[in-house]
Amino acid sequence: MGRFDGANRLDGAGGFDIIGDVHGCLPELTTLLGKLGYLGAAEVRLAAPPGRRLVFVGDLVDRGPDTPGVLKLVMEAVSAGQALAVRGNHDERLGQALSGAPIRKPSPRLAQSLEQLAGESPAFRRRAAAFLLNLPTRLSLDSDRLLVAHAGDRADLRGSGRDDYNVHGLDSGELDDFGHLRREDWAAMHGGPHLIVSGHSPLRRPRWSGQPGRGEALNLDTGCVYGGALTALRYPERELISVPAQRAYAASRLFQKV
Repeated sequence: MGRFDGANRLDGAGGFDIIGDVHGCLPELTTLLGKLGYLGAAEVRLAAPPGRRLVFVGDLVDRGPDTPGVLKLVMEAVSAGQALAVRGNHDERLGQALSGAPIRKPSPRLAQSLEQLAGESPAFRRRAAAFLLNLPTRLSLDSDRLLVAHAGDRADLRGSGRDDYNVHGLDSGELDDFGHLRREDWAAMHGGPHLIVSGHSPLRRPRWSGQPGRGEALNLDTGCVYGGALTALRYPERELISVPAQRAYAASRLFQKV
């Protein structure tokens, strides 16, 4: 399926199955992987369909029921060349906590993940910290026709500023009507020819914006951890596949049943 150069660009052909924010929701992840044709999805070790590779948009951890199980599955898949992943803000925060580094924006949910990981070996916790902190901030795929970044992208930023934006985006500090942070609408400023796939901001359904070749973007975070769904984009087919959450693991007024 090709190889990466030093700029996190993957050359070569192939299809990608891009998965939105997992947040420790292992049951839903294994169900979705089964629908996508990844044999052995109920186990740690996967078998990918020929010519395809998983891509995770970040926020693998926190809030959900099984952060260790998600990490084991994704770490094994990445190590085996079955998957790629970018770093989300929750991934970075947990990596910092596990490594003893200063934690940016501590969260009450961090304690839940650390409690779940307390039953794992010190060696696994060290590997998990290194894995999370060394995830790239963005991936350029399909000869630069596709870019994956957890919180979105602003090509006008440079160096560490762009990297930080890819992971954290830009929050206004205010909450919306559903109690979620208001964030800069980077997709409205995207005018490039490539499709940008992100997560980070939960929505009831996937949101496309722009037009193919003219600032197109897709948000795949459909709030699985809040009782929504876990969604994948099959690329280049542009097919969306979702599985419903088994239950709400965290509260959100956006996903309350009407």
